[in-house]
Amino acid sequence: MTRTATDPRTRRPGGSGIVPVLAFAGIVVAVMQTLLVPVIKDLPELLGTSPSNATWVMTSTLLAGAVATPIMGRLGDLYGKRRMLIASLAVMVVGSLIAGFTSELLVMIVGRALQGFAMGAIPLGIGLMRDGLPREKLGSAMALMSSSIGVGGGLALPVAALVAQHTDWHALFFGSAGLGALSILLTLVFVPESPMRAVGTFDVWGALGLSAGLVLFLLPITKGSDWGWTSGTTLGLFGAAAVVLLLWGLMELRVKAPLVDLRTTARPAVLFTNLASIMVGVAFYAVSLVLPQLLQLPTSTGYGLGQSMVVAGLCVAPLGLTMMFTAPVYARISAKYGPKVTLMIGMLIIAVGYGAGLGLMSAAWQTIVIAVVLGAGIGLAYSSLPALIIGAVPASETGAANGLNTLMRSIGTSVSSAVIGMVLANTANQVGGVAVPTMHGFRVSFMIATGAVLLGLVFAAFLPGRRAAANAEKPHLVASSEDVEYGEAASPELVPAGQTAQAGFRGRVLTADGVPVARAKVTLIDRRGRQAGATLSAEGGDYVLAVPSEGAYVLAVTAGGHGPLASGASHPGGVRVVEVDLALPSVVPA
Repeated sequence: MTRTATDPRTRRPGGSGIVPVLAFAGIVVAVMQTLLVPVIKDLPELLGTSPSNATWVMTSTLLAGAVATPIMGRLGDLYGKRRMLIASLAVMVVGSLIAGFTSELLVMIVGRALQGFAMGAIPLGIGLMRDGLPREKLGSAMALMSSSIGVGGGLALPVAALVAQHTDWHALFFGSAGLGALSILLTLVFVPESPMRAVGTFDVWGALGLSAGLVLFLLPITKGSDWGWTSGTTLGLFGAAAVVLLLWGLMELRVKAPLVDLRTTARPAVLFTNLASIMVGVAFYAVSLVLPQLLQLPTSTGYGLGQSMVVAGLCVAPLGLTMMFTAPVYARISAKYGPKVTLMIGMLIIAVGYGAGLGLMSAAWQTIVIAVVLGAGIGLAYSSLPALIIGAVPASETGAANGLNTLMRSIGTSVSSAVIGMVLANTANQVGGVAVPTMHGFRVSFMIATGAVLLGLVFAAFLPGRRAAANAEKPHLVASSEDVEYGEAASPELVPAGQTAQAGFRGRVLTADGVPVARAKVTLIDRRGRQAGATLSAEGGDYVLAVPSEGAYVLAVTAGGHGPLASGASHPGGVRVVEVDLALPSVVPA
């Protein structure tokens, strides 16, 4: 029997431990991205290799995370988000142990790639929250999960610096393995599996095509400074990436159950959210690249602040802490004005932070002020992104859609790393044969981040407003249930509410608060615009409609003087019933 998703009325309510456990998992995964930042300059010596080869230790984590994020999101939609979350964390633990027991370059790269594989845990955690939490808790919970990327990165810097300064650097990997194992245990104990399932099978060729395209695209971005931006290798890889991704897109449009639904991705609400995500990613990573270097440069340069590795990490740590504490603030702002406005407010705060930072680089306390302001803005922006995505896609595509959005942020950080790395390198002064970043390079980097976030504001302005989005989505698909097989095929006539359909749709008409709507008229319209059936919902909001054949339909509902409001739905054919609950946010139940 083909499974779609379980009836939302039978969902297990999320316990109080779900939010902190999933947020902890997100923080643990994000730690992998900045784990080696305090020792990055020493990696060539530690691994006995050249500086260009040592950068693969960082690049492998980035590439693996980019590939794994959309793939694990889709696997979670199909086979269970909790199951895939645990699998992601388990792979990370294995990678940490491999890296912890080696100083060989190739083995280290393998371990770091396995660590990066866990980045898929972020969209999986967001999907689990959507499926298991009540509506009133969902906004702040998703905000915290989304911000965990920055929280983990910000908090990892001082801790990793402290460990690296006082113990063997391999302890960083054993510590990350321990955190991963603890996260798995907490997930097993406190997080129930989501009942939601997507229809279809895993798109293996789509996964291979996307993986190849991402590697071909991100590899020259991360290595362009070393290879030369106009070198044949860099340009050739960019060209190959364009060809592969184009062919992949054409293939995905022909697949019934694609890895990434490009038609959904092309919706303005999804497209402009993803474009804004890239810009926020660029802005986020700039501060992580600039402030630690500024703080650790010797005072003899005339602008360096002469702080130790640990103090530099502590000065940057408020970035992550502020992001964590903005989650409840986001929930209040978003509840009143919507996630689009919250995203724009966040990006404005980021722009102010970077603008002010151009003149606040002469003392350690000033870097803390910059970190706090930027943390607040990035926290609001990151928190808004999953809400915007979830509001624009069906429940069964939550994991894949948020996986793609997380990928967009990763692309932003990759672009930021490459561009700002190039700026700092090209503006550096040679002191005793060593390239030392200049204040001019730091300020240009801040200006690039400011420009990126202002461009993101333009993208955000094209997002549908709260009222427009609501009108476009009402009624929307709340959940699809497990297909139920019956005996004989159904005829196309109307089936009265409360009775069992042999093949078709059934469900409930509900308000946004989950209150059943009685005597709502539900009309079934086929792809040619003809009426294929109609019924009235019962006292409990239940309705049943038979379908004449498989295919795409529109369910139009009229209730309480509101409507008709329509939503698309598909029936896979065969003698089965697909449950579709219809949400009417503005309808008062009769």
